[in-house]
Amino acid sequence: MRNALDLGGGLVATTDNSGGIGMKESDAVRAPDDLVGYFSARVTLLEQWAAGAEPIAVILHNFTGGASWDDYLSGIRRAFSESALGIPPVSGSSETNMAMLQSAMAVTMIGRKFRDLKESGGTWFLYGRPLVGQAVIREPEKCADLGKVKRALDGELINAVWPAGSGGIGAEWERLTGRPMTRLTEGADPAASAGPATAVFVRVVPGKEAEASGHFGNYFDEVG
Repeated sequence: MRNALDLGGGLVATTDNSGGIGMKESDAVRAPDDLVGYFSARVTLLEQWAAGAEPIAVILHNFTGGASWDDYLSGIRRAFSESALGIPPVSGSSETNMAMLQSAMAVTMIGRKFRDLKESGGTWFLYGRPLVGQAVIREPEKCADLGKVKRALDGELINAVWPAGSGGIGAEWERLTGRPMTRLTEGADPAASAGPATAVFVRVVPGKEAEASGHFGNYFDEVG
């Protein structure tokens, strides 16, 4: 597992947060609340898949204000819809006593394991490119598509997922494999932040490399 917390009994918890990104005047990055909710849910969902789990409950932590709840929830629903998953029950809380100068929120998911993560071999590929801040909004075509990742898992094209985060793909690769990245992907700075998991490592089932390449399309490259 990457950042998931094993709760025992086949249950895992994953979470992601966002601060200073939204529509408040003091926010460092201007973005609609539904988009912020989508990307936070996206990271949390990918962490579930990395742990071999599927979400059974979602908790939304909203510090931006009560008016943002529905938009954040809309973004969370979009992440599940893109993955062709029904959204599980959602609960949470909004800060309505204190007015925050900047937007802030978090998404936590409780999931149940459904895949065996034992080593089964295969070649690692990077899908998507590292993006952060306004680049995520400007270049959405470079973001790994959740639906393609989920269909590849369900269709047994890939047998493992490892999302990249703010440390960059180079740091994630070393964390994943224990060795430095030596085979660089064109147009991907290994030190650049991958923000809300815009880039994802996927391990392709042996013998299915060509099929996986056709499935994922652009921004899909073997790494090593």
